[in-house]
Amino acid sequence: MSQSPSTLGAWHRPMVARLAGEENRTATALELFFDLCFVTAVAQASGAFEHELAEGHIGDGVLGYAMVFFAIWWAWMNFTWFASAYDTDDVPYRLLTLVQITGALILAAGAADALSHDDFTVITWGYVVMRLAMATQWLRAARSDPERRQSCVRYAVGILIVQVGWVARLALPEDWGLPLFAVLVLAEIAVPVWAESPANTTWHPHHIAERYGLFTLIVLGETITAATAAVRTALDGETALGDIATLVIGGVLTVFALWWLYFAQNAPQRLTGFRAAILWGYGHYAVFASAAAVGAGLAVGVAHTTGHGHLSDRAAAATFTVPVAVFITLVWLLHHRAAELRSRNDLIHPVAVLAVLAATFAPSPVLVTGILAAALVAATLVVSARASGGADLPEG
Repeated sequence: MSQSPSTLGAWHRPMVARLAGEENRTATALELFFDLCFVTAVAQASGAFEHELAEGHIGDGVLGYAMVFFAIWWAWMNFTWFASAYDTDDVPYRLLTLVQITGALILAAGAADALSHDDFTVITWGYVVMRLAMATQWLRAARSDPERRQSCVRYAVGILIVQVGWVARLALPEDWGLPLFAVLVLAEIAVPVWAESPANTTWHPHHIAERYGLFTLIVLGETITAATAAVRTALDGETALGDIATLVIGGVLTVFALWWLYFAQNAPQRLTGFRAAILWGYGHYAVFASAAAVGAGLAVGVAHTTGHGHLSDRAAAATFTVPVAVFITLVWLLHHRAAELRSRNDLIHPVAVLAVLAATFAPSPVLVTGILAAALVAATLVVSARASGGADLPEG
């Protein structure tokens, strides 16, 4: 029988499934703390990525960033969906969640070495700590939820087997590193598909949408923080504010527009079943990664303008425009079904994405990108108002 965790004592509660339709389900203080600690890892990965880009190591930087961000995103996502179904908020649950946070902090400490020196030792151990704690949570759920015991055991077994692979990867020759990483990633993302087949867990659509939205907010906030730090460093040198004004204005416009575009969507209505949830949840890897990369790209632009870095003008611009284009594309695709793409209005986002990519070659690419992103917001508002019969348009 599903129940709310508030019905039992705080020391220990049976980890039975929560109701998928539970009313007034919102993120807990522990979940918010979890996100804030995880964003430390995001900040470290973004900062190391920025350094690699500024040094001209674009290929290695993008690959290393994608690998590091997978570890952050996957551990965060697994906790989020588990908590939506089984959050008991008792002492064992809290302690195991804090262990996962500790693993995230270990992972954050190894981000720079992973990107700069291809040394994934610290990151791997931090990741394994997080995943072992997650497997323990699933075993606890298996004990208390007989209806979904097989699914919970599959989660735990799958996680444990893949962790053996991650640890073994550290001992194998360097040439094996990337191919084995790809294999282990495929194994990780296959575990939920395999585990959910006997019986689906009772995740809450509105809770999941809120959790993803909150993490998007935090990542966009980290983007602002990283860009502000870059501007502050430039101003502390010999750079005048006027020299980087277009970067500041364009960067702020862009982040504001990305926030608006993301939260203009109705995510819960897309989470109608397991298959839709898998596509939506997995697709957010690129949403989160690109959002964090926007800050790195803006910082690279500031450094390039002040005479620091080793990139050409076009390459420096692309470090900003490409992640913006990826973010807009994924947010649009994840919140619209193919059956809905029937009119000229459906071309707005693809055209905007192409325009953002073309802004790479503009004299002030960051400013142009910000203007284009703001124009996309305005266009979607007009289309939405017309679709609702003009009810949302201002009078006069």
